[in-house]
Amino acid sequence: MKEYKMRRGETLEERIPDMKATVEDYFGPITSTEEFKGSDLYVIGEPKNPVFTRIVAGAVKYSGKKDKLAVNFEEADPADLAPEDLEAAGEAVSAKNDFLLEATGRDAKSRRDSMKRAVEDDAPDV
Repeated sequence: MKEYKMRRGETLEERIPDMKATVEDYFGPITSTEEFKGSDLYVIGEPKNPVFTRIVAGAVKYSGKKDKLAVNFEEADPADLAPEDLEAAGEAVSAKNDFLLEATGRDAKSRRDSMKRAVEDDAPDV
């Protein structure tokens, strides 16, 4: 499960007021919920894009801090996909990036840079 921060000065609720509807628009009908760090996240058991096998997404609430977006994209092995499903791979990447951009206000490059900084901050000094 990956967690994403919003841009400075923004909150997840401001960016996506209706998380359930937004998740359904991007990925398909919600089949259940799953608990993660005390928050219920939405599970899409049968995503509309065949590249994804399962998606878990939602807001993780933290006491005294801004909420974060938590997402887990489970993807099918490309070897298991039918040739027509391989064409959906580009659409899957776009859907994932568009969703994360809408939710966080950060493009793929700034999300990567932020994750790198978080890993560097967690690394013990040698």
